[in-house]
Amino acid sequence: MQSLPLLSLSIWIPIAFGVLLLFVQGEQRAAAARWLALIGSLISFLITLPLITGFDNAQAGMQFVESVPWIRPFNINYALGIDGVSLWFVPLTALMTVIVIISAWEVIKDRVSLYLGAFLILSGLMIGVFAATDALLFYVFFEATLIPMYLIIGIWGGPRRVYAAFKFFLYTLAGSLLMLVALIYLYLQSGGSFDIANWYHVPLSMTAQIFIFIAFFFAFAVKIPMWPVHTWLPDAHVEAPTGGSVILAAIMLKLGAYGFIRFSLPMLPDASHALAPVMIALSLIAVIYIGFVALVQADMKKLVAYSSIAHMGFVTLGFFLFSDLGVQGGLVQMISHGFISGAMFLTIGVLYDRMHTRQIADYGGVTNTMPKFAALAVLFGMANAGLPGTSGFVGEWMVILAAVKFNFWIGLLAATTLILAASYTLWMIKRVYFGPVGNDHVAALKDIGAREFFMLAVLVGAVLWMGVYPKFFTNPMQASVQHLLQFAASSKLQ
Repeated sequence: MQSLPLLSLSIWIPIAFGVLLLFVQGEQRAAAARWLALIGSLISFLITLPLITGFDNAQAGMQFVESVPWIRPFNINYALGIDGVSLWFVPLTALMTVIVIISAWEVIKDRVSLYLGAFLILSGLMIGVFAATDALLFYVFFEATLIPMYLIIGIWGGPRRVYAAFKFFLYTLAGSLLMLVALIYLYLQSGGSFDIANWYHVPLSMTAQIFIFIAFFFAFAVKIPMWPVHTWLPDAHVEAPTGGSVILAAIMLKLGAYGFIRFSLPMLPDASHALAPVMIALSLIAVIYIGFVALVQADMKKLVAYSSIAHMGFVTLGFFLFSDLGVQGGLVQMISHGFISGAMFLTIGVLYDRMHTRQIADYGGVTNTMPKFAALAVLFGMANAGLPGTSGFVGEWMVILAAVKFNFWIGLLAATTLILAASYTLWMIKRVYFGPVGNDHVAALKDIGAREFFMLAVLVGAVLWMGVYPKFFTNPMQASVQHLLQFAASSKLQ
C-alpha cells in the first residue's frame, strides 16, 4: 500500500466525485446524485484506513510522503505527508463526510447534487490542509475550503443565510491575508523555500517572530474561533443547514488549531513562549465566559455553537502549556470534539426536520415519543459535559492535568468548564427530552428510522471507543508531539 499515493487519492477522489456531481443536475436525477455521493464518500473513507494501519508509531517525521514540483521558478512543490499530529484528522474528515451525506438523504430536496458535491469537494480540500507539507499548498487548500462552505451556508441555510455566509467569509478571509504576508516573509528568510520542515530551522529575530505570530494568530484564531473573534460562529451555525453545521464544528474549526501546532509553536518558539500568557488568558476566557453565554441560549444550535467555542478553548490552552501531556490532550480534544459536536448538531437536525424549530421552549418530553433517539441524544449530551468513559472526558482531563502541573490556578479555572459544560448541556437535555410531553407537536413525533439510527450509532461507537481506549488514538501522536515540542523549546534568536 505504501506504493500508492494514498494522500493524493484521499484528497482528489472526493473532489473528483464532487465535480462529477455538479453535472448530475435536475430533480429527476436526485436519487442517482445521492447514491453517487455516498459511493464517492465511502471510497474516500476506505482509502484513508490504510493510513492508520500502515502508520509507524515510532517515527516522528512525515510518512506517506509525496512530492512533485508544482511552480518551479518559486520552488513551490505539491508536497504531502502526515505525522502523528495530522494522522487522525484525515480519516475523521472522510468519516464525517459519509455521515453528512447519509444525514441529507431525505432532508435536502432542492439542488441535491450541488449540495452533496459541495461537501465532497470540501472534504478533499480539508484533507489537503492536514496533509500539505508545502506552506503555499497549505495556504491554497486553507483558503479554498471557504468557497464550498460559503455556498453551503448561503444557498441551503436559514432566513439570514446571506448575512451569515458573508460574515463567515469576510472574517476568515481577512485573517488569512495576514498569514500570506507572513508566509512570503518566511519564504524570503529561508532562502526561497516553502517547505514547512525547513522553516523550523530558520533563525528569526524576536520582533519578526512576534509579528509573524500575530499574523498567524489572526488567521488561526478566527478559524478556531477564539474569543474575541468568535462572533461569526454562532451566526454561521444557526443559519447553516445541518450538514454544514456538522462539518463546520467537526472539522473546519480544527484547521485553525492545527495551524497553531504546525506553524506557530515550532517556527516561532520565542514569540510563542513570550505570548503564551496571552494565549492562555484568551483560552480561559473562551472556556469560562463563553460557558456562561451558552447557559442563557434559547436556540439549541446557538447553545452547541457556544459550547464548541468553549471546548476549542481547551485545545489552545493545552497547546500553549508546552507540555507533552497538554499538546496530546489538545489533539485528543480536537478529535473528540469532532465526534461529539458533529453528533450534537445531527441530533438537533433530526428534531428540526420533524418540528421545524430549534427553540428549546418548543420541546419537552421528547423521550416519551422518541425513546431510541433520546437515548442516543442524552449520551452525546453526557459526552459533551465530559462524562468519564466518553471521549469528551479524555482530552479535557489531559489538558486539566497538564494545566495543574503548569500552574494550579490555571488548572482550577480550566476545570470550572466541566461544571459549566454540565450545566448548559444537562439543562438543555432536561428541557428538551425529559418531563411530560410539551405540546401536540411533540406528541405526534415518530422515532428515528434505520438511516438516522445508523449515522448516530457510528458516532456513539467512536465516542465510547475513544473514551474507553484512548491509547489507540494517543500512541501514534507521541513521537511527533515530542519532535514538535523540541523545536518549540529551542530558541531561534539570531
